[in-house]
Amino acid sequence: MQPRNMSMSGVVDLAAVKAAQEAKAKAEQTRAEAARQGGTGAVSPADLVIDVDEAGFEREVLQRSAEVPVVIDFWAEWCQPCKQLSPVLERLAVEYAGRFLLAKIDVDANQMLMQQFGVQGIPAVFAVVAGQALPLFQGTAGEEQIRGTLDQLVQVAEERFGLTGLTVDPDAQPGGTPGAGAEAPVGPYEALLNAAAQALDAGDLDGAVTAYQNVLADDPAHPEAKLGLAQAELLRRVQGMDPQKVRREAAEKPKDADAQIAAADLDLVGGHVEDAFGRLIETVQRTAGDDRDAVRLRLLELFEVVGSEDPRVIGARRALARALF
Repeated sequence: MQPRNMSMSGVVDLAAVKAAQEAKAKAEQTRAEAARQGGTGAVSPADLVIDVDEAGFEREVLQRSAEVPVVIDFWAEWCQPCKQLSPVLERLAVEYAGRFLLAKIDVDANQMLMQQFGVQGIPAVFAVVAGQALPLFQGTAGEEQIRGTLDQLVQVAEERFGLTGLTVDPDAQPGGTPGAGAEAPVGPYEALLNAAAQALDAGDLDGAVTAYQNVLADDPAHPEAKLGLAQAELLRRVQGMDPQKVRREAAEKPKDADAQIAAADLDLVGGHVEDAFGRLIETVQRTAGDDRDAVRLRLLELFEVVGSEDPRVIGARRALARALF
């Protein structure tokens, strides 16, 4: 069976932004607590692959997913494809050096976990990030495909949830202080990013926008700030809209750039990603001059919200290029 591509990029409404920021805050609290308890902040490479059962699932997977992405390998002794896949995952867990933790679950001994995850066949690979379960793929997969999925998982965990992973000490003894290694140096923009998170949590979108802009003024390529700013600006734009009025005007004025831009913002916040992109691409084709440029720029902003690696963004970029040239 071909692996199902993991896609965690997408629209982020107020609830999703709040959930991500709460997960990041939880991760930071976990790191601070580990530091207060005097943890060494390092784990052995052998601690990056763990066997998990139903009794230890909450502690070893759910709680630790607030510090590091946890990849779950559902396997069984009798499963021949599992014997091909599991060694690859174990080797990559060590190679990625703490950017994810591999939890191995024997389905024969843990039927309840298998049912809770909806596993239909093995091998099956899932991830848990900040307490959220995500299907990665089922069946065997080539190492290149596995690396691509893991790279995306690690990137999203860091950018969306602030999970920087575990610190690995090759000389550390196995079973030392698992999870304590998530302590990471505080970045130069941590205070501003925290301020943005608090503003979002309080519904202060103006404050969040300002905080993200302050980061980008000094570091224009900062990924978390770019994503946060795009999301906060989108949410601020739609906050006072009358959806029925916006959609009525868009239907009545197909060549009106402002009407179509407003409707596209609503489409995106509502989860209708392809509708939002399609609307603006069609408007690019119908307009010219400043109006056309305004529509194009808004489309590029919405690409930032969804994520450049999302297949819908990749397809829409091609369609935009055709519309422009």
